[in-house]
Amino acid sequence: MTQAPLSSQTESRPAGGNPESAEDVLRANTYGLLGHLLATPPTQDSLDLLARINREAIGPQDLLAAAWEMLRQAAGRATPGQLEEEFHDLFTGMGRGELMPYGSWYMTGFLMEQPLAKLRGDLQELGFARQAGVTEPEDHAAALVEVMSMICTGEESIQGLFFHRHIAPWMQRFFRDMQEATSARFYRAVGQLGEQFMEVEREYLRFWQPTEPSTVAERKN
Repeated sequence: MTQAPLSSQTESRPAGGNPESAEDVLRANTYGLLGHLLATPPTQDSLDLLARINREAIGPQDLLAAAWEMLRQAAGRATPGQLEEEFHDLFTGMGRGELMPYGSWYMTGFLMEQPLAKLRGDLQELGFARQAGVTEPEDHAAALVEVMSMICTGEESIQGLFFHRHIAPWMQRFFRDMQEATSARFYRAVGQLGEQFMEVEREYLRFWQPTEPSTVAERKN
């Protein structure tokens, strides 16, 4: 397995959307954080930032808040050197890592299958283009959450259809597997945050589950 894509896995041509709300900005930032952590091991600056998460600002003491607190504590204990090794064992390994962070793998048991073809069609319709030099397929978990970080301040119907077509069918299972991975220490907390955030997003976007085959772009019309 090659190196995970950077947060700029795709290039976007922004379209018009709804005015940004504070909630949507927070959602976008959380998706962006997950994308960063799934693409590359965090640096010391990133760990310092995570360790300074304001517990009082986290919000209600629910499972998502507990996950943020777990991540804060894990960041305070970790070092960049440890995380480089952990990231390698989880996502790269000798030929492949302990985890397979690909939508096609989770949905079909194989790489480069029909889910990836459908995803590529939706990304093209939304105006995203693959960057030169990127080797990972577009259904890598880091790329998908990065796309969500860029569209979740826009049209909610577009967000919902993309989420339910390409993320909801598998990503919570991936984050649960991350928590159970034998190599995971810091990334156990990342998996907990990812699982709980996906559950919140599933509920938030529940009214936009697709009822018939369509492309994401058709929801613009």
